[in-house]
Amino acid sequence: MATTSNQSRERFTNFTPYEMKKGEDYMSAGMLEHFKGLLLRWKQELMEEVDRTMHHMQEDAANYADPSDRATQEEEFSLELRTRDRERKLIKKIDQTNDRIDKDDYGFCDQCGVEIGIRRLEARPTA
Repeated sequence: MATTSNQSRERFTNFTPYEMKKGEDYMSAGMLEHFKGLLLRWKQELMEEVDRTMHHMQEDAANYADPSDRATQEEEFSLELRTRDRERKLIKKIDQTNDRIDKDDYGFCDQCGVEIGIRRLEARPTA
């Protein structure tokens, strides 16, 4: 899990906030490209983490004779799988968000239609 938080920190360290140009419309082509890029990087990181987990589980799949060791391994795998399930759901949400961008329906509140702030969307692009 430390790897995931380090990668998240790295993603935000290399992150450049979007700066609106004077007179630029909300959700202009440049702004939409910015968010598509954020979503793409986020999805790629999640997919890489899924691959790492699968390799880790295959490499560490040992048949321990000691019941305590087996139980510990099963618990670790269970935690990994729950995390990957949450990430799978997040990947689905990222894909849905990309669909909203493609349909020019991104950046506005579903309930009231008001513009969602750019910094808020950068913090949570699937909002």
